[in-house]
Amino acid sequence: MTRQSGWHISSYSGVNDNCVEVKVVDASLPGVVRARDSKDISLPEVRVPAAAWGAFVAYVSRSEV
Repeated sequence: MTRQSGWHISSYSGVNDNCVEVKVVDASLPGVVRARDSKDISLPEVRVPAAAWGAFVAYVSRSEV
C-alpha cells in the first residue's frame, strides 16, 4: 500500500496494515485531526477537533488503561 504524505499509521498495525492512520497537521483543515481506515483509505474519514484528539491520546496513554 502506498502511503500518502502526512498520514501516520499506528505502530500496532502489524504487517497487514490492519489499523488506523491519522493526519495531525493539514493546512486545509487547521485545528482538525483526521483518522481513516488503513486497509481501505477510500472510506470516509473521521475528523475531530485537535483538542479532543489530544485528550483521547492522553487518556489511552495512561498506564492503567
